[in-house]
Amino acid sequence: MFNAAQWSKPFLVAGSILLIFSSLTRSTALAQEGVSSTTQDGARSHAEQPPQDTPQSGANDSRLTGTGSLSGTVLDTNRDVLQGARVTLAGRANVAIQTVESGSNGQFAFTGLPPDVYKLTVTSAGMNSFTSTQIPLHAGEARMVPAVTLSVAGGITSVTVTARSKEELAEEQVQIAVQQRIGGVIPNFYSTYDWNAPPMQAKEKFQLSIRSIIDPVSFLTVAGIAGVQQYKNDFPEYGGGIEGYGKRYGAALANHVSGSLLGRAVYPSIFHQDPRYFYKGKGSIRSRALYAISAAVIARGDDGRWKPNYSNVLGRFSAAAISNLYYPSSDRGASLVVFNGLAGIGEGAVRNLIREFVLKRITSHVPNGANGQP
Repeated sequence: MFNAAQWSKPFLVAGSILLIFSSLTRSTALAQEGVSSTTQDGARSHAEQPPQDTPQSGANDSRLTGTGSLSGTVLDTNRDVLQGARVTLAGRANVAIQTVESGSNGQFAFTGLPPDVYKLTVTSAGMNSFTSTQIPLHAGEARMVPAVTLSVAGGITSVTVTARSKEELAEEQVQIAVQQRIGGVIPNFYSTYDWNAPPMQAKEKFQLSIRSIIDPVSFLTVAGIAGVQQYKNDFPEYGGGIEGYGKRYGAALANHVSGSLLGRAVYPSIFHQDPRYFYKGKGSIRSRALYAISAAVIARGDDGRWKPNYSNVLGRFSAAAISNLYYPSSDRGASLVVFNGLAGIGEGAVRNLIREFVLKRITSHVPNGANGQP
């Protein structure tokens, strides 16, 4: 006989997890607002990277070399972007190091910079020049300076630095992410092709995670997983027929909900890490492959620095541990947790390889000029 109470247990677990962690969204977001991150103010997430007068080595991974980067946007007083503005970078001794021109979207970037204290000077024909205050740059830091606004020469002579709020920038990242779909159908929410994309705050991390969970394609994917398990007779205690399929579907859905919430929202908010995969797109095949695989255990922090990917690792093992609540008794235990946790990390590494080498060319609504590492 169809045991409705037992059959529905996985669904109740999945629903409970979703409700509990959705309620944490507001409290975690409020805690996140106290975190100061000057590095992301003013950056436009989909600005085109301009050509540089001094060649940069795109294959050098700042995580490994300890070098950092400075980027920003040049605007006029009407908030329109300024293309072709000359941006000069000087070191501690006020000696010019590099000069670049802002691109068609007003953005500029200096990469491969050693730790130091820098200054920026921005000039453009017919505009008043701008010189920044000292900008300290730490090892491995990807720093975004506030947008530089130049006034017309002969008019108002003051030069101001303005920026959109952190909340606006973070919300913009969510809007960019939810439009990205493989072939216009399958979600590709957690790939970002703008290397200098500003981080999301805790609220946006929860929003994107929940949006991923409730996407119709996600439910179809869970249905496919349950179908494969039914065909292979995984977890035989679930039985066969519609009842056995329902139990497998509920268990797969609970895995999906717990894994996404914990690994992409809860832990990234606690450890201030970015849950997205940052497309590299530069360098040799070997360097890109190593970068993609390492991204399963190394993540970019909200401060732009690279660090151990606590969020992904803990998220995988936590979801595996929670599965002991609804898997058959014969399939529970520490071995299940370890196996599923390691399998999840390996799956993430394979997924990153596909993101790095395949998905960009077939993903819709990738921002113009977002081509990975500068």
